[in-house]
Amino acid sequence: MARANNHLFNAMTGTHSATAARRRVRHVDWGAWVQLFLLILLLVVLLFPFYFMVTTSLKQQNDTFAIPPKIWFAPTLEHYTAVLQDQAGSVRTGLQNSIVVAVGTTLIALILGTPAAYVLARFEFRGKRDLWFWFISNRFISPIVVALPFFLIARDLKLLNTPTALMLIYLTFNVPLVIWLCLDQFRSIPTEIDEQAKVDGCNLFQTFFRINLPLAIPGVVVSAILCFIFSWNELLFALILNRGSGQTAPVQAANFMTGFGIKWGEMMATGTLIVLPVVIFAALVSRHLTRGLTMGAIK
Repeated sequence: MARANNHLFNAMTGTHSATAARRRVRHVDWGAWVQLFLLILLLVVLLFPFYFMVTTSLKQQNDTFAIPPKIWFAPTLEHYTAVLQDQAGSVRTGLQNSIVVAVGTTLIALILGTPAAYVLARFEFRGKRDLWFWFISNRFISPIVVALPFFLIARDLKLLNTPTALMLIYLTFNVPLVIWLCLDQFRSIPTEIDEQAKVDGCNLFQTFFRINLPLAIPGVVVSAILCFIFSWNELLFALILNRGSGQTAPVQAANFMTGFGIKWGEMMATGTLIVLPVVIFAALVSRHLTRGLTMGAIK
């Protein structure tokens, strides 16, 4: 009798255990499906503006304003041909100006910012906390607040309508960004590496360039990408300081909005040309980008 009761008890507990296990599995599966749905929904929301921009740049004028909107259409490159083969060459000149400004600003910001971040991460000196706060406080300032002073300074220095004016202004925002991002990267590198380098005969510059800088590449890459994007997409200062042949690509794209209407095809084609270099640049350094964005997540 006792043995039968034990068998019955085991069978009942086994049944309950199996049922509970199935419930747990079902709960985990529902959670995974919900997460997948939310991720897909977020991806659609984020990518829809790019989809709209690219498809509009490939549509003919009649298809652009069709009601209901056309999902399937015959693509055309007439808008790209119009902006790239324009006799005035405004869009081509704008893209060239944007490349010069963005690349130049990014390189100078990295040259100035990475050594400063290394010094702040490795050394203690008087006024270090105040200096660090001053660098970060530059990111607090709204660009519209300093637009007029920057215009007056550029006018007095005769730098209006030149890439130099934009590069100098963008450095005031990008150098603190580089210092901010690279500081944690250098802090994550053990100080014992520097001590071993000194034992091996390396001076301060050799320790930085040969050892610490290669180890901090993920943070440097993230800094470079963000500096490039901010400089490439900036519109306010480029619109105020540069006119005519000195205009950058975002300004040229905004010029398609006139008092007589909006040239949607040309504007979207220019927007696609503006976004494309950033996407290619991010894809080329995606390996370092992923590592740099997650730095400091695990201590």
